[in-house]
Amino acid sequence: MQKIRKGDKVVVLTGKDKGRTGEVIQVMPKEDRAVVRGVNVVKRHQRQTQNQEAGIISKEAPIHLSNIAIADPKDGKPTRVGFKIEGEKKVRVAKRSGEVIDG
Repeated sequence: MQKIRKGDKVVVLTGKDKGRTGEVIQVMPKEDRAVVRGVNVVKRHQRQTQNQEAGIISKEAPIHLSNIAIADPKDGKPTRVGFKIEGEKKVRVAKRSGEVIDG
């Protein structure tokens, strides 16, 4: 089970977007990276295709998993993730508040 998953609210810990929060759009476990909405936005030149015109577009670049942390469900501050068995299920738990991270 992964600590950071698609749909999680995360806080950026380092880099140019330090302190910003966003939602995880995509996780790449093999590269240890994730794409976060509105974070690490870069400009790219786009060639014209059938369904997209040419020009300079802004899009999110992947950010390393070590540079983001899950936002605590209680106060939105960065927290580490632990695991706990509840009944038959293994659930993710915020170390800061002890609350279950739904997802």
